[in-house]
Amino acid sequence: MNHQHSNAEQQSHTPSSDENSAKASSAEVKPVTASRLLQVLGVGFGIAVTVGATVSGGILRSPAEVASHLPTTWMFVGIWVLGAVYALICSLSFAELSTMIPHSGGFYVFARRALGEYAGFVVGWADWITSCGTVSASALLISDVAMGLVPELKGKGLLLSSILVLMFGVFQWMGIRLSSIVQSSTSFLKSTALLVVAIAAFVLGGHVTDNVTLFNAAPQAAATGISLFMATILAFQVVIYMYDGYYGVVYFGEEVVNPGRDIPRSMFTSVLISGAIYLLLNIAFVYVMPLQGIASSDFVGGAVAKLTFGVYGDAIVRVLIIICELSTMNAFLMFAVRTLFAMSRDGILTERASTVNKGGTPTITLGLSIIVALAFLLSGTFERALAILTFAIVINYAICFLSVIVLRFREPHTPRPYKAFAYPLSTGISLAVSVMFLIGSTIGDTERSLYALSALALSYPVYLLQKKLGNSTQKQKS
Repeated sequence: MNHQHSNAEQQSHTPSSDENSAKASSAEVKPVTASRLLQVLGVGFGIAVTVGATVSGGILRSPAEVASHLPTTWMFVGIWVLGAVYALICSLSFAELSTMIPHSGGFYVFARRALGEYAGFVVGWADWITSCGTVSASALLISDVAMGLVPELKGKGLLLSSILVLMFGVFQWMGIRLSSIVQSSTSFLKSTALLVVAIAAFVLGGHVTDNVTLFNAAPQAAATGISLFMATILAFQVVIYMYDGYYGVVYFGEEVVNPGRDIPRSMFTSVLISGAIYLLLNIAFVYVMPLQGIASSDFVGGAVAKLTFGVYGDAIVRVLIIICELSTMNAFLMFAVRTLFAMSRDGILTERASTVNKGGTPTITLGLSIIVALAFLLSGTFERALAILTFAIVINYAICFLSVIVLRFREPHTPRPYKAFAYPLSTGISLAVSVMFLIGSTIGDTERSLYALSALALSYPVYLLQKKLGNSTQKQKS
C-alpha cells in the first residue's frame, strides 16, 4: 500500500557517506519538518474516534422530531434500525476508498484522486470549515449546559467555550498518542453513560406508563399513502444526520498501522455500537413515555430523565450532554486538522503548513483550525453559515460515493485491500439516497440551498486564485 507521499519518500532515501554534506546543505535550505504522520493507531482508536463523532448529545433531542413524523411506536423504533443499516451500507464504500487510498485527510483525499483538484478543493474546504464549526457548536453547547449546573458560570459562556477549544488544541499539539487516549477515554465514558441511562429507564421508569400496551398504541393521527411516505422520508433524514460520523476513521488512513484490515473493522464495529446505543435509548424513551409525549417534548432526554431519576434528572442529563460533546469536540478537531493538512501537503497552502511535530501532530493546520473555531465562537452568528455548509456536506457524501464508481472504472487494477460488498448495488444505494436527500433539502430549504450553490460558484475563482498564488510561491523557490 503506497501511503507515503513524494516528500516523505524523498526523506526515506538514505544517502551514502559521500552525500552527507549535500544532505546537510539541503537541511539548511529546507528546514521544514517532514509532512509525515506517525503510523501508531489501531482498531481501538478507530472505534473510539468514529463512535465519538457519531454519537452526540443530539440523541437526547432528535427523537422528538422523528416521533412527530411517525404514527406508530413500531415505525419510530424501526426507523432507527433502518438508519443503522443505511450507515452500514455507506460504510462499505468508504472502507473501499480508505483502504485503496490510505492517506489521512478524509473526503478531500478521495474527491481529489477521483475527480481532480477542483473537486478536491471544494470538498476539502467545506469539510474543514464544517468540522471547525462543529467544534465551536459543541463548545457552546457544553458551556450553556454547564451554566445550568454551576450558577457561578453565568455570563461566562464565551470564555468557557474558548477555554475548551484551546484545551483540546493543547491536547492535540502534544501528539497523536495523547489525543488518542483522550478520544478513547471520552468515547468510552460517553457510551457507558448513555447505556446506563437507557438501562436505568427500563429499571426505574416502568411505573410511569402502561408498558404492556405501549407498542400497540397509535397515539397520533395515522397518515396514509403519499403523506405517510413523505413523513417517513423526513423522519429518516433526521435519523441519517444522527448517524453522521460513521466514517470518522477515514481521516487517519496513514496513521493506522494496518489500514487494509483495521479501517473496515473500526468502521463496521462503530456502526454496530452506535446503532445499538441509539436503538436501546429510543426503546427506553418509548418505554417511559408515550410516542405523542416524545413528539411534543422540547427535550425528550431531559423529560425521560426527570421521569426516571426525579429531582436528579436535570443534573444527570446535563452531565450526560457534556460528556457526549467533549468526545465530539476532540474528534472533529482532529478531522479538521487532517483535512487541512492533506490539502496543504498537496499545495493548497504553503509547504510549511504541512509541518508535523515529533508527536505526529500537524501543528500549523492545528493552529489554523483553532483560529477558525474561535472565530466562529466570537462571531456569534455562525449557526447560519454552519447550516449552509452542512447542506454542502450532503454534496460531499454524493461525491465520495461517485468516487468509488469513477475509480472502479479508471483504476481497475489498483490494489483494494477491501472491496465494497455487493458493489455496485451498495454504492448505488448510498449515492441514490444522498442525491434524494440533496433534492429534498433543496426543496425543503430553498434559501439555504441557494446560499450553498452561490458559495459553490464563488469557490472556483477562489480556487484559481490560490492556485496562482501557489504557482508564484513555487517559482520564487526555484
